[in-house]
Amino acid sequence: MSSFHDTSSTSSLNAPTLVPLSQLPETAQIILSEKPRLINVTHQIPYACTIIDRSSSSPQANGASTLGNGIGSPTNRRPSLAVPRHPAASSPPIENDDPNNDCNTAASTNPSENGGCLLEQRRGHSAMYSGIKSLEKDLETIQIGWVGELADQDGFLVPSKNLSETHKQNVREKLWAKEKVVPIFLDDNRAAGHYEGYCKTVLWPLFHYILWDEATDGRIESQNWDDYLFVNQQFANAIVEQYRPGDIVWIHDYHLLLVPHMVRQKLPGAAIGVFIHAPFPSSEIFRCLPKRVEVLNGLLGANQIGFQTFSYSRHFISCCTRVNGYESTPHGVDAMGSTVWVGTFPIGIDAERVECKRKAPGVLPKMDAIRKTYKGKHIIVGRDKLDLVKGVQQKLQAFEKFLQDYPEMQGKVVLIQVTSPSLVENSKLEAKIAELVAHINGTYGSLNFTPVHHYHQHIDRDEYYALLSAADIGLITSVRDGMNTTSLEFIMCQSENHGPLILSEFTGTAGSLGGALMVNPWDYQGVARVIYDALHLSEEDKRTRHKQLHDHVLSHTAQYWAKSFIHELVLNVGTWDQSTPTPYLDLAVIVDKYRGAKKRLLMFDYDGTLTPIRKTPGAAVPQEHMLKALRALANDPNNIVWVISGRDQKALEEWLGEVENLGFSAEHGSFMRQPGSKKWVNLTESLDMSWKNDVIEIFTYYTERTQGSFIEHKRSSLTWHYRMADPEFGAFQSKECQNHLEDAVLSKLPVEILVGKKNLEVRPTIVNKGEIVKKLLSQHPEVEFVICAGDDKTDEDMFRTLAAPFSIAMPQGLSPGSIASLKSLNGSSCSLADEHFSITIGHALKKTLANWHVTSPEELIRVLGILS
Repeated sequence: MSSFHDTSSTSSLNAPTLVPLSQLPETAQIILSEKPRLINVTHQIPYACTIIDRSSSSPQANGASTLGNGIGSPTNRRPSLAVPRHPAASSPPIENDDPNNDCNTAASTNPSENGGCLLEQRRGHSAMYSGIKSLEKDLETIQIGWVGELADQDGFLVPSKNLSETHKQNVREKLWAKEKVVPIFLDDNRAAGHYEGYCKTVLWPLFHYILWDEATDGRIESQNWDDYLFVNQQFANAIVEQYRPGDIVWIHDYHLLLVPHMVRQKLPGAAIGVFIHAPFPSSEIFRCLPKRVEVLNGLLGANQIGFQTFSYSRHFISCCTRVNGYESTPHGVDAMGSTVWVGTFPIGIDAERVECKRKAPGVLPKMDAIRKTYKGKHIIVGRDKLDLVKGVQQKLQAFEKFLQDYPEMQGKVVLIQVTSPSLVENSKLEAKIAELVAHINGTYGSLNFTPVHHYHQHIDRDEYYALLSAADIGLITSVRDGMNTTSLEFIMCQSENHGPLILSEFTGTAGSLGGALMVNPWDYQGVARVIYDALHLSEEDKRTRHKQLHDHVLSHTAQYWAKSFIHELVLNVGTWDQSTPTPYLDLAVIVDKYRGAKKRLLMFDYDGTLTPIRKTPGAAVPQEHMLKALRALANDPNNIVWVISGRDQKALEEWLGEVENLGFSAEHGSFMRQPGSKKWVNLTESLDMSWKNDVIEIFTYYTERTQGSFIEHKRSSLTWHYRMADPEFGAFQSKECQNHLEDAVLSKLPVEILVGKKNLEVRPTIVNKGEIVKKLLSQHPEVEFVICAGDDKTDEDMFRTLAAPFSIAMPQGLSPGSIASLKSLNGSSCSLADEHFSITIGHALKKTLANWHVTSPEELIRVLGILS
């Protein structure tokens, strides 16, 4: 047990400064170990746990204990089998397949085998667990998840308050010894608020395109969000506890959307992957989520995010662009300077296990019984959960339309529909389904024939595989689905019969199963026609279609899915830009250098540096605490303070003109105003500005065709803004406009294009902020300390000037490259290049020539306040 780590306490690892979910955390350099461990994180662990506690039981004469004497609550009694077992245990229902056992091994039901804790395979998610399990051949794997609802030996669910530390420790030890599983214990109320609350009433409907129709005062939603935050933080803490440098973290599904962000804050250098098993909605649906920014930022803490289909990944990228305003490419999202890769990884099934299960001894007799019962009839099979998105209602209505449009098929076709109970009961839907079944059977049935057989229950595994094997058609009409594994299991079971698969185009598998007959479940007549066509396919067509489907299922298994995801994650992390991050500004160093200098030069950009970026240029008014710090610095006789901005003279005078002793450079170096002076010097006075007419014509063309864009006119430059336009269309139009300018203007006129933040600016070639920095350094050779701060590409000209070796202009008689000259100038052994602080506003991985960074204008202003 020396390898086991307890997750009950928070991590003692040193963590960087935490940022809220409204911001993105910084990613550090990622280096995987030669043989990394894999930390898999799922909402629930793959085992249902039964606590065996007979300390309070009264032995009977036959040696058995009296029911009700365990630690479970009688109010939570669940139906149990002859041998009491966990309500969530995997057998006998077919969802109970154990991906970790071979096909002839059953879960243990003898409590004595495990002493104080019985472990049974949990129902559901067998494909995911099979894929994860397969990675153990190549990687040491740790599984983290909520322990789930615990039961006692009598079948009662155990409230969290009844669990002692001894019980918890016993469960931890059993799970770790079995498969290095690390359980997370949650308070019942927190667990319910997280799962039944936020996950099932907010996220699940939204991800399946179902909007909420009940108006509330928001208190329940707020509490559920708090529970969702709390539970995600518990998972993040557990990951940090188990993490070793070089490990890989793989997080699964919508229950844990905030965990990547939380882990990234504590482990900036971790390799983190996320896979979303559910659908992901379009931006028009997702933007209805009140916590949309936090959820997206939570996911963007990962290095790679995987989805079932290309459309889901495209929706996610679109949401990041349209909702959060991040730059993106078809392959990922630019988050804090590092690319979060977004890919498509359709999950499969464990084909070998399904092949083994369908050939189990109990399956063949049941197949014969089904065929005997429905002899002479075509069998259509459907198996779904009773959820709105599974399309059971649409399936029944389409089947009724089939019987109506093709009366010759009445009495010859039977639909066997199995609907397993949903996690959240829906009595209205259940009643509607029962009503439809009764209506169809009453209209088209008779005393000796029933067209629809509906079973609202879990069925035995053998019965399930027998049903799929005996069917003539598999019919799946989901109106929205992540990855429907029933379709894949049907294909495996039809190896002899070659029955066609009718599949909704809205399922996650639709894009992969080209051999299926695709339908729109809302088009009842269309589905009816496809059912008729499927019944009349030639044997050759059936074989051809089935071979195509079968080959896909065998090649794209759950094991292939898991390995391909991890392979891509390792590849992306390995090829990621591993340049050294720009260090965070060292406050102690800058204060020490500042106070030790006799003469100082301070230069600042305005937008995005002294004030946050605003959607409209006129909204970037200065804040009072910034003005206070700027006044204090400018009033110091040892300081020379300049604002070097792309703004025009009018804006700078209006917002900063009252600050005495402040120098200005406007329009990216086109104009200068010395400290204490009211006169502006036009540095472009001798330049030909006739190019403006051509540029205005091009900008106007794109403004008329891009809603939300506008032109900003400056004396020496022109800027086209598209910050308020549609993000994707605006970026597209910007590239088109840039290409147009390069072809029509740049080739014949002395101007250049600056690609800024949601804007394009055209200016004379010889005008830039770097030239202003050179002038100031030339005018003030006595400076011993330099601060230069900016946030975008135009400010890189200033950083480039400062970063060039000994680029500082020298007085007459001193050679720029002479160390001795610098010593004589400074009176010390350090060069002026060591005394400047070029500071970029942004993340550590931003491509920049600056030697320091801060993450926001507010942080820079706090530094200026300390210096002043």
